[in-house]
Amino acid sequence: MEENAAIIGRRWLHLRWKDKVLIVTTNKDYLVARIMQKAFRSYASSVEIMICPDSGKTTSVYFDEREDIFDPYDVVVGATAYSIVTTTSVKRMIQRGGRFLSFPCSTNDGRYVLEYSFLKMDTGKSKLMAEIFKKYLDDATLVRVATPGGSELTFSKKDRTPGFFNGDVRAGKGFSSSSIEVYVPIEETKTEGVMVVDGSLGYIGRVDEPFRIVIHEGKITEIQETKDGLRLRKYLESYNDPDMYVAGELGIGLNSLSCCTGNCYIEDESAYGTFHIGFGRNIALGGVHEASGHFDLIARKPDLYADNRKLISTGRIIVPQPQVY
Repeated sequence: MEENAAIIGRRWLHLRWKDKVLIVTTNKDYLVARIMQKAFRSYASSVEIMICPDSGKTTSVYFDEREDIFDPYDVVVGATAYSIVTTTSVKRMIQRGGRFLSFPCSTNDGRYVLEYSFLKMDTGKSKLMAEIFKKYLDDATLVRVATPGGSELTFSKKDRTPGFFNGDVRAGKGFSSSSIEVYVPIEETKTEGVMVVDGSLGYIGRVDEPFRIVIHEGKITEIQETKDGLRLRKYLESYNDPDMYVAGELGIGLNSLSCCTGNCYIEDESAYGTFHIGFGRNIALGGVHEASGHFDLIARKPDLYADNRKLISTGRIIVPQPQVY
């Protein structure tokens, strides 16, 4: 855990001695924050911890209601169980030139997220992969995804700019996530098709039996009534927010050290060979949709086409890539 915390401070956040750093956490993940604080103090003179109310999946609301809460800091790490990256306070911090790292701590196997080896992924290699893949997406208008499991989906991204996360805030111009991925802030009313979820249900864990969801005009309109489908339905209903059913992000996992096992939310969605759809709020990603939260559904082995160009075949990127030494 200490080794991974040092990697985050040195290679991801590029901490400097003059930086004022804040680690946002809850009582549940206080140990993670303390280990980070100890590691970060080797690089920055001021490292504070803020314990925020643990409101579960609606934790982000606290930071929407306090837009200026991060103004005194140069660097903020969101080390809460549920991501706060899509909040207005984070958006304000990035706009004023601060650095923010989204570090969701949600796990389902009793381990702390700092114990996972996927955090050691080479940031330079993942950046090269992302930039090459992203350039083919930049000019495309439509993206199509199909999987051997039965997913058939089309997404529209007109006037939307893809981005990527690789942990390194410099690569993300001040903003990054521990989820190593290319993301597309898709048009919120244009997604059509069927997704067969056979990877993970994000925060609520692995899929035991693949099931179908139908998306029409950008919203989930049908969830197959399997055991896992009913788990998802109950989870969505608990938000009491119809805007949580809206597809706002298409993500492609790039972390070759990650496994999609349902044990760790952020590891699942970043696993190489998977894609995910993010539902709910997408403001910080470049979209325009507001909701009370954000969560991802993950599926395996996609074929992906940007307009008519095939970029991924059964989960493997096939566009030309420079060799990395």
